[in-house]
Amino acid sequence: MVLEKINRGAKNIKVLKKVFIGVGGLLLALVIFVVGYIAYMQINYYRIEDNQSLEITNNKKETLKTGEDYSAVTYNIGFGAYDQDYSFFMDTGEMEDGTAVVGKHSRAVSEENALKNTNGSTEIVKELSPDFALLQEVDVNATRSYNINQKESFEKKLPNYSSIFALNFHAPYMLYPLNEPHGSVEAGLLTMSKYKAMSATRKSYPVDESFFTKFFDLDRCFTMVRYPVENNKELVLINNHMSAYDKGGAIRARQLELLNKVMEEEYKKGNYVIVGGDFNHALGETINAFESKQKIPDWVFKLNDENIVKGMSVVKSLNNTEVPTCRSCDIPYEKGVNYTSVLDGFIVSDNVEARAENVDKDFMYSDHNPVKLTFKLK
Repeated sequence: MVLEKINRGAKNIKVLKKVFIGVGGLLLALVIFVVGYIAYMQINYYRIEDNQSLEITNNKKETLKTGEDYSAVTYNIGFGAYDQDYSFFMDTGEMEDGTAVVGKHSRAVSEENALKNTNGSTEIVKELSPDFALLQEVDVNATRSYNINQKESFEKKLPNYSSIFALNFHAPYMLYPLNEPHGSVEAGLLTMSKYKAMSATRKSYPVDESFFTKFFDLDRCFTMVRYPVENNKELVLINNHMSAYDKGGAIRARQLELLNKVMEEEYKKGNYVIVGGDFNHALGETINAFESKQKIPDWVFKLNDENIVKGMSVVKSLNNTEVPTCRSCDIPYEKGVNYTSVLDGFIVSDNVEARAENVDKDFMYSDHNPVKLTFKLK
């Protein structure tokens, strides 16, 4: 009897040893995988060089004139994912009653859906038929949009436009979130035009370079395209996309400082300056201009004329408090429920006569609505 108990005890010890060895092996494998993955991300991380010269494809011949009407559209297409049913996993918010909400998806829900939204966005720009199109969150090769080349989609749909692309998101395969990895991304800013461009430059914005954040955030930038004008001046057109997930707004403050510096330099040269894009600030008095069942998010900051250099001003759209340009993405879209504001638009120098309109597309294909600017060079 005693011998049997001893044998059973010995067998149990052996089993426990095997279990501990197995668990230890799994933990070791997990540690090796995590360390290897971090090393992989670090090896593949780099910041795109500042003042990078950009290729102008299909450049036009006609030059700009003073006193004539021109138009420009800015539109963040949300990499073809953000239709009305979509919510994004990095977006968090709070309902009026205090209920916390968080988005669900990290990529478009399907390839078919991504194609629908990409084609819908290109059709909107084609319908608006601007002289200049400033587009943000345009994927060229990304897991999140099923490797649809959205830059090519716009170029095919708008063959009479030149095309200038600047990379602002380049990431190796991101495993986060584990249930639906964001994957690898190549995306950026696309500027299209019916007029002759002399040069195009990518300007790097300051970004958060803390160890983990740098892997998952965009390599923020803006592009400067120079268009000759008949009076020997230049139109400096800037396609802009500032940081979004920036607690306290410190990074955006540094980005705005750089943008102000560039705008001031060009204005003092006597050039015409137009900045369009996704500012990720509430432009004008729109921080609480729209009906909502959500509290104002912590990331929302104002941007008014007092925040920019002398000689430049924010163009307040004619329907600035009637049509928002961006919705919260922590829940699917329902008018009057989601927090909305005007984050997209234009800043112009005072030698440009301009008016703008927020184009109400009801967030059909993106979490942004387009904004159309009509302007004259004085």
